[in-house]
Amino acid sequence: MFLSALELRNIIEHSFLPKRCQCTLSPDLSMTVKVYDNHQTDQLDLVVTGIDANTLNGCREINDLIAELRHDLEDHTPGSHVLASKVRAH
Repeated sequence: MFLSALELRNIIEHSFLPKRCQCTLSPDLSMTVKVYDNHQTDQLDLVVTGIDANTLNGCREINDLIAELRHDLEDHTPGSHVLASKVRAH
């Protein structure tokens, strides 16, 4: 991982504005991303667990992850949320 955890979280969370996004990293650099319906509710639109932050070694990898997450978010049925697990290995 070429960025600090705080920088990585900031990039990912801001990429989903105006939706609320919460990104957490565990000590082993396993990442969970939650995207909420809006800022006023706790209704989840997307939860992705098991993202290996060790594979996010550059702008391209981070951009690819964000594109994947946005694609997952767009593919789900409105009113329901998607729970996915991704282990990214390159």
